Amino acid sequence: MIDIPDELIATQYAYNGAAGRAFVAALPGLAGRFLEEWGLRRDGAAMYGMCALVLPVVREADGVPAALKLQLVDEETVGEPVALRAWGAAGAGAVGVLGHDPGTGALLLERLDEGRPLSGVAGGGGVPGGSRLVGEVADARRAVTVLGEVLARLAAVSAPEGLRTLGDAVERMLAAAPEAVGRLADEEERRLLADCAAAVREVAGEPGDRLLHWDLHYDNILAGRADAGRAGEWVALDPKPLAGDPGFELFPALDNLFDAGEVVWRFDALTEALGMERDRGRARAWTLARVLQNAVWAVGDGERELAPDHAEIARRLLGVR
Repeated sequence: MIDIPDELIATQYAYNGAAGRAFVAALPGLAGRFLEEWGLRRDGAAMYGMCALVLPVVREADGVPAALKLQLVDEETVGEPVALRAWGAAGAGAVGVLGHDPGTGALLLERLDEGRPLSGVAGGGGVPGGSRLVGEVADARRAVTVLGEVLARLAAVSAPEGLRTLGDAVERMLAAAPEAVGRLADEEERRLLADCAAAVREVAGEPGDRLLHWDLHYDNILAGRADAGRAGEWVALDPKPLAGDPGFELFPALDNLFDAGEVVWRFDALTEALGMERDRGRARAWTLARVLQNAVWAVGDGERELAPDHAEIARRLLGVR
């Protein structure tokens, strides 16, 4: 019996409509199918995110711990196995793929230490192989530093052919920007979003060709397991991959565990990790593109104001106080 978490059901119903309802209805059967076909047995409570059910499992043939991931295939998730395999071939520090079913999108992944996300470092949880830092800001900065190291390894890999591209995303967001600006209720926020769009237009002609994660925040990096030979290593998972400029990757690390006073420090640390410290104007523009993208989506859902943390990130990066 597979219990589907209520939160996952609610998310699927809210964001994916009929497709989400069909996905939820099919989940118990999908889980049973792949447990049998791939020779797996359950090894812990089900976990979930915004769009996926994850079952800790063990391969019966060799006793290898793994994670069975079941998710609705869409434009964001269809490239996940492609990206993970590309990073794996390059030794870039992403979770390993043990199996994949293209028809359903089911993935069998290397098991990581789900109890040790990088967000725990920001809360004083310490670093594998290192000493615990003292003070909340020091802990958060250490987490940012680790994330920057992971991000640099991922972004060093060229994007495989066939992935969605930042160029296409930029074209859509810039086309929608005037309407999004006009529908905001506050005049200052309208000016702020217009400034974001202007910055994006300056870099839109060079969208880049790196393999991007798109959602690299502190809970999407977990500690590796000693039994997989990855003790002391931080490992990225759950990408929504696309081809583009590494500057587009910075926003989640600024927004997740948000601290207004740390926005500029985090931005500088991440651009340095990526080797973009001499091109921070481009990195800033691509970070503002994330603010614009989120605003376009929010306005499309009926919102008439920017998310407060998104607005503050834009102000800090534009130098507006």
